[in-house]
Amino acid sequence: MKTGKGARAGQYLALLAYLVFLAFPLLWLISTAFKPARELASLHPTWIPKDPTLANFRQAFDEQPLLRAGFNSLIAALGAAVIAVLIATPMAYVMARHRTLPAKVATGWVVVSQAFPFVLVIIPLFLVLKNLRLIDSMPGLIMVYVVWALPFALWMLVGYVRAVPAELEEAAAVDGAGRVRTLVSVTAPLLAPGIVATALFAFISAWNEFFFALVLLKTPEQQTLPVVLTHFIGAEGVADLGPLAAAAFLATLPSLVVFALIQKRITGGMLAGAVKS
Repeated sequence: MKTGKGARAGQYLALLAYLVFLAFPLLWLISTAFKPARELASLHPTWIPKDPTLANFRQAFDEQPLLRAGFNSLIAALGAAVIAVLIATPMAYVMARHRTLPAKVATGWVVVSQAFPFVLVIIPLFLVLKNLRLIDSMPGLIMVYVVWALPFALWMLVGYVRAVPAELEEAAAVDGAGRVRTLVSVTAPLLAPGIVATALFAFISAWNEFFFALVLLKTPEQQTLPVVLTHFIGAEGVADLGPLAAAAFLATLPSLVVFALIQKRITGGMLAGAVKS
């Protein structure tokens, strides 16, 4: 269907407006992070700081242990991403290739589980971790992140596995490859985009997560970056806006960098031409 020039211009305009809508919070955060205190207190805020300063960043590092909190978040996010992918990949393969009743029930449960709010599970989760003596520990937090990320990771990977032509596995079986060899040498390389996308989802979810970390981690040395950011808000709810914006901007950088580095891998183009039609 051909699209008129006016309709196409409207589509581009709507897309541009949507991009501006998405970018506005980040741009305002960056602007606030570089503004001096007198500009932050001004009744007439500006987009671009008139007198940019790094004082907010220095104050943020002086007031809170951002490096230690960032390291804790990195360990939790990486651990959750790696473990979730290692568990989800073989499970997704079985669910995609063997469409039995248990597999269909498991797929439905994966979708339904995403509707559960955090508050609904935090009390039983706390009691379970307490019995396992994993409260206020990084392994306990990583376990929670893996369990929380696993349903959506399975749902994502099942779709990628179903996109891999079964003819490739049949050809490998004809050549004498076993099930494990076929999965490792044939299917897994073609699943690389899905595995990368799933790992990215698990990493970003764990990196940005706040509620579980707030409830389960009590020792200051164990706290993650999102929890430490709340320390810039005083007891009366008054925020130290400059250092808070600077610290929040630094907290967003790892997710942006990770996505920029691997975004070329998030594509289904690796399957193009794999099987002749």
